[in-house]
Amino acid sequence: MAGLLLVGLSVGLSNFAGAIGIGLGGVTAAVRIRVAVLFGLFEAGMPVLGLLIGHRTASLLGADGGRYLGGALLVLTGLWALVAARRSGGAPAAGTNRRLVVTAAALSIDNLVVGFALGTLHVNLAVAAAVIAGVSVVLSLAGLELGHRLGKVVERYSEEVGGLVLVGVGVAVASGLMR
Repeated sequence: MAGLLLVGLSVGLSNFAGAIGIGLGGVTAAVRIRVAVLFGLFEAGMPVLGLLIGHRTASLLGADGGRYLGGALLVLTGLWALVAARRSGGAPAAGTNRRLVVTAAALSIDNLVVGFALGTLHVNLAVAAAVIAGVSVVLSLAGLELGHRLGKVVERYSEEVGGLVLVGVGVAVASGLMR
């Protein structure tokens, strides 16, 4: 169980960083719920999907391929947030739900590889998915709160800063600095 918690922590740290970027734009109860549900579902679902896809696809995608894809999606999401914030004059960007789904998916792509690995270790996948999702939700909510507090400091530019954070997280994921 300690090993699963460490796996959950390692894949959940990118969610923490991504949630900081989201939190910079302001946090309401609805945002907290959407982040918790979407990040939790993606973090739990990707290992299951990884196991179902199988080892053949793992060799095609590989850890590096998943890392690059996830990083690219985060960079694109961050750039989209920057453009949307510029167009709206710093007000919260439109399309938040779509952006949140893309962010959750991008942050959890590495969990596909986790699912492949868990399948080879004969770990109970339901327990693993629940642990990973639980850790991810806790880290995501903590990141939202930190981002919200930081957002009060940068106020007018919070959407731009949030977009830059997502770009930074995407670069870190793609470069292997954050796994």
